Amino acid sequence: MSTQPDLLYTEEEEALRAAVRDLLADHCDAPGVIARTESGAPHDTAAWKALAGTMGLAGLLIPEELGGQGATHREAAVVLEELGRAVAPVPYLTSAVVATEALLECGDDELLGRLASATTGAALALPLNTAAGGAYKVVRHEGGALHGELTGIADAAIADVLLVPADDGGLYAVDADAVTVTPHPSLDLTRPVATVTLDGVPGRLLGDAEPAVRRALRAGAGLLASEQLGLAEWTLTETVRYLKERKQFNRPVGGFQALKHRLAQLWLEVVNLRAAARAAADALATGEDTDVTVAVAQSYASPVAVHAAEEALQLHGGIGMTWEHPVHLYLKRAKADSLAYGTAGVHRAALAELVDLQAP
Repeated sequence: MSTQPDLLYTEEEEALRAAVRDLLADHCDAPGVIARTESGAPHDTAAWKALAGTMGLAGLLIPEELGGQGATHREAAVVLEELGRAVAPVPYLTSAVVATEALLECGDDELLGRLASATTGAALALPLNTAAGGAYKVVRHEGGALHGELTGIADAAIADVLLVPADDGGLYAVDADAVTVTPHPSLDLTRPVATVTLDGVPGRLLGDAEPAVRRALRAGAGLLASEQLGLAEWTLTETVRYLKERKQFNRPVGGFQALKHRLAQLWLEVVNLRAAARAAADALATGEDTDVTVAVAQSYASPVAVHAAEEALQLHGGIGMTWEHPVHLYLKRAKADSLAYGTAGVHRAALAELVDLQAP
């Protein structure tokens, strides 16, 4: 008989949050992130090195016997909340969560050990908008080599190893140096996407692709809700702070009743998002009602994150429309996240099937 999950944060989780927030304050201040998006190298390799190596967070979900932390998805969710608050341009979700989950399903200890030690980063070579259980493109495996092209691969430019599904049903590890990675313009400049071209490159068979991909994408969707929570919390907090300072008619703008109502509505949405995101992280950690809980979280998370960012942009007035203010980064991340690992509509359809509540 299942027990009611405790969705409150533990002391250890709050300590982890404080440590990650301090590190991001040093590495991912808003002007720095904006400047990086204008450069040819949007990823913050120094921040990623500090998170993955110095703090050991790349191995958070990897067992201790393989050099990881042996933690759960609850701790990973706390990290993602903070990364969402900072729109940090690091491949934590794609490497330390999605690729790691695929490798855990395949049981590849050697590559997991390299990820845990932060000497290697990985990316699952599927379009970012691929949902768990959905169809996905594979490459051709012929003559012991892989041939094909995969588009929309997030963080491919910074990965050392790509996990590539092939038409023989296998998932292969491919050295990133052996493929051609072509960056593409992305709405979210802090999580760049690229096309990966494989022209007869060798790959090491890891295991069956289908269960590994399903597990990886489910974890990605479930923990993406925590990133969206962090993003929504930052935009709400920053908007409230600004409206307390901004004055019209010698009164703080935040004192106007119409704005109070909008902020109160947004606060309720964010509180509910926190519950949904925490439930998804706990379900991934315990394995109880995981598919349903993840579908619920993603059905709710994307609209709330987009709404929070849109309200922040509008309520900041003229300054919110400037490139120098970071709110545009949050809106773009929220919009891009609303497509990642399945849209809210895709998750609602999956949820309806899971609970046998089909549309008429």
